[in-house]
Amino acid sequence: MMRPKLHNMKHALLFSFAVVATLGLSSCQSVGQAGTSVNSQTWGTTKSGEKVTLYTLRNSRGMEARIMDYGGVIVSLNAPDRDGKFADVVLGFDNLQDYEARSPHFGCITGRYANRIGKGKFTLDGKEYTLAVNNGPNHLHGGKVGFDKKVWKSREISRANGAGVEMTYTSRDMEEGYPGKLDCKVTYVLTNENALEIEYAASTDAPTVVNLTNHSYFNLAGEGSGTITNHVVSINADSFTPTDSGLIPTGQIASVEGTPLDFRSPQRIGARIGSSNTAIRYGQGYDHNYVLNGGSGLKTAARAKDPASGRVLEVLTTEPGVQFYTGNHQKKLTGCKNGHTYDFRTGFCFETQHFPDSPNRPEFPSTVLRPGDTYQHTCIYKFSAE
Repeated sequence: MMRPKLHNMKHALLFSFAVVATLGLSSCQSVGQAGTSVNSQTWGTTKSGEKVTLYTLRNSRGMEARIMDYGGVIVSLNAPDRDGKFADVVLGFDNLQDYEARSPHFGCITGRYANRIGKGKFTLDGKEYTLAVNNGPNHLHGGKVGFDKKVWKSREISRANGAGVEMTYTSRDMEEGYPGKLDCKVTYVLTNENALEIEYAASTDAPTVVNLTNHSYFNLAGEGSGTITNHVVSINADSFTPTDSGLIPTGQIASVEGTPLDFRSPQRIGARIGSSNTAIRYGQGYDHNYVLNGGSGLKTAARAKDPASGRVLEVLTTEPGVQFYTGNHQKKLTGCKNGHTYDFRTGFCFETQHFPDSPNRPEFPSTVLRPGDTYQHTCIYKFSAE
């Protein structure tokens, strides 16, 4: 059976973004390596009175990323097109209050378990645990108050290849129903190679399950520019995990051969999204976990291109899967960034992860973390243009 990649805690994570102007109340700036910099400023307080800090990361090539310590959210990311014109390529809001009140997981860290756990229950070492049911009959993205709704401790960091921010959070034993005290660290670094490198690490004092990811919604034409169905996508996977109508895996690993889920060669998102294929109908479009080729090391997971702008996003990960989601359940949101309205399929997600419902599927790669081991997950979002 495959196991999660475990290492002693080493260097933390790298992650690269780009952004627009900030709205803080107070600020300070430090210079990183090779022309990179980090600016931090207060971005308001939560409804419970916790101060939130917004970090602006810049590299020597003009990319900027804004990340806040509420939910570890990627607030904005400016990437250049083939003519060098920058645009913000992630969906989101202009203020903290909207993220608290109505965000569909825009740009956040999701956990303690990203994706779904069937019927909100799992058994570990002979004991059954009950979680919140917040997605039909199932548990989704860590529960009602997941990691996306927590204010993480944060600090600026400098790396040899860029500048970034480190965030830490301790999830108490039985928080949202999960056993064990979990100490988490997520590090984001913007590199001069226009890559957002992220590393997640976690340790526990009792057996538990862990599956962390980032939930950014991308639109490479620029947020607010409309549908993403003309984007061209490839996914490095020969198979996927079929689900029931509630998007809980059946336990099978099925080939993508001959199905509209086959992205082994580049395909336009909209070309087959309306197919009568059962998996597409259940997802109401693409909302599927792909079983990545390439083993347990760092490998390419997916690639997306906006033909109009030439912007390209390449995703690399150490995880065994990636959830490709095309915003099929997105409800109309007005008053988003820059006054834009987001609607059905105006953003897509590449959520690098372990498989959904793994705690109930011993045949899947294990998501169990035990005392003395370290959960570690690397994800890289790399931008270019052609």
